[in-house]
Amino acid sequence: MMSSNIVIRRTSAGTQKVSGEFNLTREMISALNGRARVAPQIQAYHQRAWEDYELLPWPTTDLEAWRRTDISRMPVSEFRWIVEAEIPKEAFPPVPEDLLVPLAGEEYAGQVILTSGGSQVRLDEELAQQGVIFTDFKTAEERHPDLLMKVMGKVISSNEGKFAAMAAAFAQQGVFVYIPAGLVVERPLHSILWGPGASLAHVSHIVVFVDQNASVTFVHEAASPTETQGDSFHAGLVEILVEDYGHLKFVELQSWGEHVWNFSHERALVQTGAQLEWVFGAIGSHLTKNFSDINLVGEGAVGKMSGFYFTDGEQHLDHDTQQNHLATHTTSDLLYKGALKDRSRSVWQGMIYVAPGAQRTDGYQANRNLILSPKARADSIPGLEIMADDVRCTHGATVGKIDAEQLFYLRSRGIPQREAEKLIVTGFFEPIMERIPFEGVRERFKRAIVEKISGEKTPVGWL
Repeated sequence: MMSSNIVIRRTSAGTQKVSGEFNLTREMISALNGRARVAPQIQAYHQRAWEDYELLPWPTTDLEAWRRTDISRMPVSEFRWIVEAEIPKEAFPPVPEDLLVPLAGEEYAGQVILTSGGSQVRLDEELAQQGVIFTDFKTAEERHPDLLMKVMGKVISSNEGKFAAMAAAFAQQGVFVYIPAGLVVERPLHSILWGPGASLAHVSHIVVFVDQNASVTFVHEAASPTETQGDSFHAGLVEILVEDYGHLKFVELQSWGEHVWNFSHERALVQTGAQLEWVFGAIGSHLTKNFSDINLVGEGAVGKMSGFYFTDGEQHLDHDTQQNHLATHTTSDLLYKGALKDRSRSVWQGMIYVAPGAQRTDGYQANRNLILSPKARADSIPGLEIMADDVRCTHGATVGKIDAEQLFYLRSRGIPQREAEKLIVTGFFEPIMERIPFEGVRERFKRAIVEKISGEKTPVGWL
């Protein structure tokens, strides 16, 4: 059973002014993806989310969680909401083949491709016969409502923020993963949310349910080319439940075009003896505000988070992480590393929370930033809140420039300055690379580093 002792440190109340209002109505909930046909409990979930959306004000910079991220210039009234029937598949470019190449292992056991024109779903027949569910969100709501509702809304409540409520009410794209008890899925599953086009609003919902003693690797990507004709918008939820002694490796890549305003609430509940390895990479979007939490709710639960980001131009990436130790003998380990160029800015706010009675906790968090341009800026705010007395918790944060002595040493060995800088930056990220168990993911990160340093961008950041 899931614990109800869930800590929510940050909410998104406030009264910040934005330019216009989203063109959303209650009636759109049923219209999106034919939701009038889904089970009553699914409809009730979306209706409650709509009520929360109407009641919750815009997040404000008066709140600590949003103090360093101003969304007042977001052109809300320009965004057009996608109704699947109105978007012909040929209206947008297809997903680039390079984004469909396996990153973890030689071949995916299943793949879900989400586009404005619909979804494509593939799953190995043998896994389907063993009870694995890997499908798009619309199909999950229609065919697996009871199983879906064991997680949906139980991990993230729609009243946690304006964007959380929006995604809960209006998500028309998403993925549902269910791995039955005792099943070990050897080959990874993969999904991609592909969102080309300008002045569009994308809303997604990812639900992952790993049952007792089950194991799986899941890779999810959100990507688009950068558009010059207007901004776009994405709001998303990621809800994860890893039951007793389950094991999930979750790789999440964000390479939205640099015209996208991106907001997401993501949380995992990790039960007794279960393990979560969460790898996160971000190089895209114009502005991102991301909440990522691990709740260790069962004795002996383990959560590991490894994050990579690289910004340039006017990009603004704000990652807010929380490691909640809610049971005894739990372990968390977080390392986020980022580099910044031009006038870009990153924000990382981290918190390790240890609940009363959560003895023998072992928590670690660190954020390291490398500033590559005089006007780039990184804010790094670690935190500890410890309510137990038998724990080991450490944290740290650094912001610095390229070491002049390292650069001089390489130059003195005949290495040109640009190549020397590439070597130093690549070495800076090596601790993150060592934590990533998949060669394909490491290679994408390394290519992104080289492209960001050189300024030679490809149409999609991870290519």
